[in-house]
Amino acid sequence: MVAEDIIIAPVVTEKSSTEIQDGKYTFKVNKKATKIDIKRAVEKLFNVKVVNVNTVTVKGKEKRVGRNVGKTSDWKKAIVTIDTNAGEQSYLTKGGKEVKVSKKYNDSIDEFMGA
Repeated sequence: MVAEDIIIAPVVTEKSSTEIQDGKYTFKVNKKATKIDIKRAVEKLFNVKVVNVNTVTVKGKEKRVGRNVGKTSDWKKAIVTIDTNAGEQSYLTKGGKEVKVSKKYNDSIDEFMGA
């Protein structure tokens, strides 16, 4: 699957808006997408480092128009946690020399909610 086919739309609710401060973003995703597919798609589309992906299958609701009863479609929701600490990391090489590496990822998704 292509990354554009996996991520359908952001889910904008009061709860998802408050979770943005913790680095958690909520998306409506393809029902056949796995957690690994979702992680790769978000990293590719938004240039962020994904730490964790949680998925929920949301069951459709029963709707009524007059005497006709129908059901909305089931859909899949993904809550993606990104790395918000985009500082430098340092590690030691074999010779004991300290090497610093800067992360090349964004620490937020600016396109979320049309910002």
